[in-house]
Amino acid sequence: MKASAFDAWARAHHGLITFQSSGLSRSAWYRAIEAGSLDQIHPHVARLPGTATTPEQRIAAAVLAAGGDALASHRASARLWGIVRSEHDPVDLVTPSLNRGISLDGVFIHRTTDLDHLNAQRRDGIRCTSVLRMLVDLGAVDPAGVTEAVGHAIATRLAELGAIERTLEIHARPGRPGIRALRAAINEFTIDAKPSDSTLESAMARLVARYRLPAVDFHPTIEGWEVDFRVRGTPVILECDGWTYHGLDRGNFERDRRKDAELIGAGWIVIRFTYRSIMTTPGRTADRIRTAIARWADAPTPDAA
Repeated sequence: MKASAFDAWARAHHGLITFQSSGLSRSAWYRAIEAGSLDQIHPHVARLPGTATTPEQRIAAAVLAAGGDALASHRASARLWGIVRSEHDPVDLVTPSLNRGISLDGVFIHRTTDLDHLNAQRRDGIRCTSVLRMLVDLGAVDPAGVTEAVGHAIATRLAELGAIERTLEIHARPGRPGIRALRAAINEFTIDAKPSDSTLESAMARLVARYRLPAVDFHPTIEGWEVDFRVRGTPVILECDGWTYHGLDRGNFERDRRKDAELIGAGWIVIRFTYRSIMTTPGRTADRIRTAIARWADAPTPDAA
């Protein structure tokens, strides 16, 4: 392989090169490693010195080294789908080839006979499991991380809650790792048996419970408008504003202003909360709700239309 083609292949593969793609003889490959011209990560997979060492590079190296039908999975797949993960996560791979005896340093290889949703996807040029399969598998190694992963999938429209629920039904069986964690995560994103429209609504429901705020009704219709939450026995309405839906879309922005004007004109108190306020300052958000309830405790509450 010419030097230019060599570099181009490495740039397209996170700074990596394989023995097969290099065009080098076996002896030339090992001489390059001994000389420091290549930095071996796994057998027959090396990085070009000077390239950035990233979690994605480690994942790509493992997939290339395993070869065949191996896919980045579990924590590695979660990272590739954009879910915030520790940079020190081990690399997970899944393969349906039960008789393959491959072993790689720092890599967990999960052999499986469960082929549902095991179709290969590509993220950042790396073969990985689908987002739905990832949500099932992640619970087997990191149950606490599944709720955030489900929230990310819904918020970024990688998967709808209904599709995630159907995935749970397909994979649910005694002894299947990850099922309990995924079921618990789905429960976090449904409120009063109604599917929540966004991760923020689910986060608000958790905030109400965590800070022991007065009971709320989810998605009641008031003055002809469906609102996110109404604090029972008060005129206080809580609305959750995700940036993508409420901020970027001008039509939704104008609709929200019209909705607020009609509700306020009818005597209701509308308080809007952003992603940042709900997710990063929940205590302050709870205080705002308590203050609003206390301030309007004696105000007459209009009847919902």
